[in-house]
Amino acid sequence: MATSILVFDSGLGGLTVFREVAKARPDARYVYVADDAFFPYNDRGEADLVARVVPLMGELIEVHRPDLIVIACNTASTLVLPHLRARFAVPFVGTVPAIKPACAQSVTKRVTVLGTQATVSREYTRALIRDFANGSEVTLVGSARLAALAEAELKGNPAADELIARELAPCFVGEGGRRTDTIVLACTHYPLLLERLERLAPWPVTFIDPAPAIARRVKDLSGPSASAAGDHAPSARILFTSGRPPSAALGAALARFGIED
Repeated sequence: MATSILVFDSGLGGLTVFREVAKARPDARYVYVADDAFFPYNDRGEADLVARVVPLMGELIEVHRPDLIVIACNTASTLVLPHLRARFAVPFVGTVPAIKPACAQSVTKRVTVLGTQATVSREYTRALIRDFANGSEVTLVGSARLAALAEAELKGNPAADELIARELAPCFVGEGGRRTDTIVLACTHYPLLLERLERLAPWPVTFIDPAPAIARRVKDLSGPSASAAGDHAPSARILFTSGRPPSAALGAALARFGIED
């Protein structure tokens, strides 16, 4: 029987993670769960998120019986993942800011972490910087709007360039002859806007997407593929906690990720 993997996010940003995981394990069966009834998580307190996600995850495990769960959300991973691991026996793979590889590869040693306000304010994120800065100066930028702008883009309602540029501008620091050369995308929604972020950047930088590393971890934990899947598209469907059916534009976008609505 094919491995069953559940991918969970507050909305649609986790599709960027699903895409990479599905490449790594195309033989698996996938259920993508978007907790759009509680989106955005950035606006929720830690106690509220734990009270929401832990029982919801229990229901999802009971119904879908996944072999492995990917929490494709930085905010949920930093706040709720310890509670999930303590409560459930299913293996979890979380999403954390890719600070270690970013600081290791930065040439100018100026790195920015662009995330939600909740993610950049967490002690967990600051501990990663203390442990892995590797001599880099790390700027934390919390965006209140970028995740929602990415959701709107995927649903066929792209934001104006100036709105995205305004959220991106604080990431670029140039002092003492050294400029930011690496930006960690510490929210899985942000790679949905990657092409626009690259185009609107004041100067060229490397944007770090955590999805490939998550996919490698999933492959390590889930073991070898059940069969040689080749170019076979994975079996995947999506569930929205709001129960609202996706629009035609969103349905078309989901199809591009290989997900049935």
